[in-house]
Amino acid sequence: MDLAGHLNHKVFHIISTIAHQEGIQAFVIGGFVRDLLLTGYDTPPKDIDIVVLGSGIEMAERVRQSINEEVPLTVFKNFGTAMLKWEDTEIEFVGARKESYRKNSRKPLVEDGSLEDDQNRRDFTINALAISLNQDSYGQLLDPFGGLKHLEEKLITTPLDPGQTFSDDPLRMLRGIRFATRLDFLIEPDTFEAIGHHRERIGIVSQERITDELNKIMLTRQPGKGFTLLDKTGLLEIIFPELYQMKGVEEVEGQFHKDNFLHTLKVLDNIAMKTDDLWLRWAALMHDIAKPRTKKFEPGTGWTFHGHEFLGSKMIPGIFRNLKLPLNEKMKYVQKLVQLHLRPIVLSQDIVTDSAVRRLIFDAGNDLEDLMTLCEADITSKNEKTVKRHMRNFHVVREKIDEIEEKDSIRNFQPPISGDDIQYVFGIPPSRPVGIIKNAIKEAILDGEITNEFESAYRKMLEEGRELGLIVQNKLKKRGD
Repeated sequence: MDLAGHLNHKVFHIISTIAHQEGIQAFVIGGFVRDLLLTGYDTPPKDIDIVVLGSGIEMAERVRQSINEEVPLTVFKNFGTAMLKWEDTEIEFVGARKESYRKNSRKPLVEDGSLEDDQNRRDFTINALAISLNQDSYGQLLDPFGGLKHLEEKLITTPLDPGQTFSDDPLRMLRGIRFATRLDFLIEPDTFEAIGHHRERIGIVSQERITDELNKIMLTRQPGKGFTLLDKTGLLEIIFPELYQMKGVEEVEGQFHKDNFLHTLKVLDNIAMKTDDLWLRWAALMHDIAKPRTKKFEPGTGWTFHGHEFLGSKMIPGIFRNLKLPLNEKMKYVQKLVQLHLRPIVLSQDIVTDSAVRRLIFDAGNDLEDLMTLCEADITSKNEKTVKRHMRNFHVVREKIDEIEEKDSIRNFQPPISGDDIQYVFGIPPSRPVGIIKNAIKEAILDGEITNEFESAYRKMLEEGRELGLIVQNKLKKRGD
């Protein structure tokens, strides 16, 4: 197959010229070739991998000089690779090599090799495809393992024995599941069986690399497929036990609860249709994470999961720590959505009071829209009438939110009277009464007892102060006077 007409990026001709001048061979390999054959390239690729029979670092330096010496070049001498950043494309250069592995490490022993050696070490046949950049065979597809056929068959399989492939580098098991999810391919049966057989080998892979693959699965169009494959191969129980524990259905007195694992994956896929936000997707994956720990059968009532939203939010830091996810505002965001995810649902099933909506707006703040998106994704009933009823109810809640927001300006509000104001008026130091008064003002605004304005808040402050036996010592001027 001649693909010369599809090698549109300028770097390919530059490499071809340099390779001819230096008397070496060069090839583009891996993801670029795979995606070119799958979809073609109407826009410049983001990543290009170049393998040369020689020094990848020296080739990268020659290419940089040919383009412009100001083009950024990063060299990784220990790995024999170099990364060139040209416009919006990252181009990685490496010398062809063959690898051997030790039992307790996924870091290979590397020595110079041929193109065949380099293709042998690739994880999957669809990633072992290469295109020649040499002038006498420019654009020729090199496919020793039937990768093109596997692309057509939508199949993930390894170039060599899958058991050896996964034992050598267990991260490839997660990569296989990620590619199957992203491309909507099947994993070849022997390859799938080998993942299950070698699943315990994932223990030698760093948590950071595991989580990087999980994040990539999370960002696919249908991430639920990836977690289903992780479960079927036995990997999920090892790398994400809290999610694995959600599996299964129990029956007592003829009453069943739904499989919370399958429900969660449906919620995740629902939200993936609405947003590419990684952390909103994580919130969807973990919104019911505490259900196994709160599950209880109550005669006359059935299965309950009381307080699972509160316990779930408390579990998030530990899960983030174990998965080496960031312990920052991203974690707090997920915590917040997990804790609040039932609030709009409760509102949609009851009379929507102004007070309840104010509190929801205040507690959710700038994340209110994401919270509503999560709640709508949480509707997984197969009954179309049930889904439509819930969506109508959520529409009512949204309308009420807009109405209250326009009228009361509650989102992220700060009460018109501050703690400093309270101390000044009553002549008291920072103390418990200050907090009591400040909280009473906030609660009164949220309950609709007073308006979110200075005068109303000032009167409420004096009223609360009198009840606490405080004496006014100073008058506070209205803001802007």
